[in-house]
Amino acid sequence: MARLLVFGNEKGGAGKSTLAMHVSTGLLHSGAKVGVIDLDLRQITLQRFFENRQHYANTRGIDLPTARVGHVTSPQDTHQSGWEKIAFDSAITELGGGVDYIIIDCPGALTPFSALAHAAADTLITPLNDSFIDFDLLARVDADTNKVKGPSIYSEMVWDARKERALAGDKPIDWIVARNRLSATNMHNKRNVGEALTDLSKRIGFRFVAGLSDRVIYRELFPKGLTILDHKLVTEVPRKMSNIAARQEVRDILTELRLDGLKLGI
Repeated sequence: MARLLVFGNEKGGAGKSTLAMHVSTGLLHSGAKVGVIDLDLRQITLQRFFENRQHYANTRGIDLPTARVGHVTSPQDTHQSGWEKIAFDSAITELGGGVDYIIIDCPGALTPFSALAHAAADTLITPLNDSFIDFDLLARVDADTNKVKGPSIYSEMVWDARKERALAGDKPIDWIVARNRLSATNMHNKRNVGEALTDLSKRIGFRFVAGLSDRVIYRELFPKGLTILDHKLVTEVPRKMSNIAARQEVRDILTELRLDGLKLGI
């Protein structure tokens, strides 16, 4: 059965889609069969990435590894009770038989589909810009001491999803918080956010890892459906020393996912 990797939080601009694109292509280059579902039904950034990728491969005659795209389709009568779960389960079933991993990209808000994805996640990846503004997504912090006062609504939602899985007899969610845009200069803020994350991780049970730095290369290849991981297949991916470091960041994230049997090919 496919493992569900869900990229979610309740805040836009944290890098969910960017991280999902790079994890997806990293898995593809490692020989895995990947399906993707974009639950941001208006923006569909992840879906658009793979549409761009397929177009690029077709027009240039290049054999690029690509993901199968699943779709959540609403019925004609959306007043039907529980239609969201029916549509969500149908999309998972459509992909699940032919892939090793399903990547789900959630919108930056709580929606019925987002809640369903969190409850279904085998691995939940929550990207977080490295600041107390984004940390507020996870918990409330004392302004004087930077100590955690209590979990946020989002953390409580994840807790409810975990309880739902436990009642169903499923394995616990492996929750990972990815610290995006880590600053190399603001060490005081970096240390304070790190201490707050350490405190909170012990309370509510997640592990935090270094995410993606703020590099243009992570975003500029989107119109072509490419990432820095495609450097061996296409000449349009710049070959620079800085991109070696960028690929290592993605490699480290994939390693931290601790996916059994996966041999990295990037």
